[in-house]
Amino acid sequence: MNQPLQHITVLLNEAVDALLGESDDAAQGTYIDGTFGRGGHSRLILSKLAPEGRLIAFDKDPLAIAEAGRITDSRFSIRHEGFRHMSELPDACADGILMDLGISSPQIDAADRGFSFRFDGPLDMRMDTTRGQSVAEWLADAEVQQITDVIRDYGEERMAYPVAKAIVAHREAHGPLQTTLALSELIAKVVKTRDGQNPATRTFQALRIFINAELVELEEALQASLRVLKPGGRLVVISFHSLEDRIVKQFIAEHSKEVFDRRTPFAAPKAMRFQALDRIKPSKAEVDANPRSRSAIMRVAQRTEVPA
Repeated sequence: MNQPLQHITVLLNEAVDALLGESDDAAQGTYIDGTFGRGGHSRLILSKLAPEGRLIAFDKDPLAIAEAGRITDSRFSIRHEGFRHMSELPDACADGILMDLGISSPQIDAADRGFSFRFDGPLDMRMDTTRGQSVAEWLADAEVQQITDVIRDYGEERMAYPVAKAIVAHREAHGPLQTTLALSELIAKVVKTRDGQNPATRTFQALRIFINAELVELEEALQASLRVLKPGGRLVVISFHSLEDRIVKQFIAEHSKEVFDRRTPFAAPKAMRFQALDRIKPSKAEVDANPRSRSAIMRVAQRTEVPA
């Protein structure tokens, strides 16, 4: 039976206020929701848009695309693609870009998606189930060092090598891993629980990030924002783990300062391209109501004027 598409949008009002500004006037212009998810941010943005406003959304998940089909507002459109494809939009076409990273509660809680070690299901983890390789398919052929690198780099798991060795040893003795339960039970034999965290947490995170190329996509989308945002346009990014937040933080910092070329010391510096505006975390009330929001960090920056 299909589970209902229930999702509590993290930092809902804070994100939309940061994107559109807190004026009572209806927002004009074009905005991008890079991760439609279950539409919480998109619906609130639409409620605040002027009649001539426009909202373009992106999402890789077929279920998110189906949910977006319920929105009949002519100002709204969605593309069944990852947000790296905003690079295909015209220069300086957007007044604001919002990216709510990670996965949604319906994705986590659907056993057949394979994202969670709490439910037994196929070892898939693809955001877009219509294309690409599943985790099970990748683990069926990957070498120990490849698996180690992924688990260490994307999960920050210090036991990455022993986990990778156990995966390959299981494959050689019993055949490839096919289910989330089989993988989580194997990891539990290698990794000790720490601070109440399930031993499989970091490995599952790493495999999900890798199989969906999440960090690569984030880097490409951030670079695209430099070209797609109009001067004065806002960039709002909500991240849920340190790897994502580090990329966003460093990107904003890199482009929030003038750059001098040491080879030509008398040349004018390259102008800053963003101004960092804010860093926001969920309130205690939000975390109490939705514990999954506790790790969220929202960073806000504004595109600076492009020099003539």
